[in-house]
Amino acid sequence: MALALGAAAVWAARDIPRQLGAKARGDRLARVEASPQFAGGKFRNTVPATMVAAASMPRVAAATLTGRDARHPHQPVPLVAPVPGADASGLHVTWYGHSSALVEIEGRRVLLDPVWSDRCSPSRLTGPRRLHDVPVPLRELPPLDAVVISHDHYDHLDMPTIQNLVDLQAAPFLVPLGVGAHLEKWGVPATRIIELDWNETAKVNGVEFVATPARHFSGRGFSRDETLWASWVINGPTRKVFYSGDTGYFPGFAEIGEQYGPFDATLVQVGAYGDAWPDIHMLPEDGVAMHVDVRGGLMIPVHWATFNLALHDWSEPADRTWREAKARDVRLAVPRPGERVDVDNPPAVDGWWQQIA
Repeated sequence: MALALGAAAVWAARDIPRQLGAKARGDRLARVEASPQFAGGKFRNTVPATMVAAASMPRVAAATLTGRDARHPHQPVPLVAPVPGADASGLHVTWYGHSSALVEIEGRRVLLDPVWSDRCSPSRLTGPRRLHDVPVPLRELPPLDAVVISHDHYDHLDMPTIQNLVDLQAAPFLVPLGVGAHLEKWGVPATRIIELDWNETAKVNGVEFVATPARHFSGRGFSRDETLWASWVINGPTRKVFYSGDTGYFPGFAEIGEQYGPFDATLVQVGAYGDAWPDIHMLPEDGVAMHVDVRGGLMIPVHWATFNLALHDWSEPADRTWREAKARDVRLAVPRPGERVDVDNPPAVDGWWQQIA
């Protein structure tokens, strides 16, 4: 038994260098260096984002030792099985957990930030582990028209998931500048990679995609901010969706709303916030404000429930989002993982998460 465990650890460790991805080179690097967002070897936010100071790290580390029970659901998270053969017409959103979601927009299907691994980590043995199963195996996803990645952090860009999607699907991958180097290292053909800078546009299978600004950072391993992060505009012929990616709140959202809105639906990061990193992950109240800024219709909160990445209670992001949405008269849907939301006829918010918290 010990020998088997040791062999598994060695095998897992050998996989870590590939998980880290690759640096941009050649034409890809030239595009990175030409970006208005790139200076001094790093991508920059339009509004600087402050991260936790080194002096605060002991306090943050100590806080992880308390309140652990509240950071996990006390009962299994309810999953909803997919609807076989569902028609992709109209506008539907299926949330698979964390930030992974399927947008079905006027006959086209777009997969956002797919992470199907058990851990969001470069290691298969350590790192944040799933709090619920994936609602559907990757092989059972319907045919996709595009896969969209917001940035290269492990909870948004997962090597095994990408490698499986390459074999299972024919869809192209739309990514921010520099992220294509990771994908190519993992076996994605260059012909299936579309890299965009902020406010650049690509049209794929009748859907227009715009990489829009966000206030965050990037990096795998010890590298940082060498690839871009983004929010995304998804425009069908008549319907529009906005995905926030990971971001702190900033005035750029009002500009996005003015230039690209209004949106029929938004998928908004509301979880994994903390006092030590206020500028790179929105509070739930910020997420509702962002939804209003971009002129959203139905708000669907994401980036919560699946991985324990912060010190707040497991159910707190949904509770606070629900309260703030009520206070600001914002239409809200809080689906169970795997639940398909008809944007035009969303289910009533029933507080399902409170029953298992």
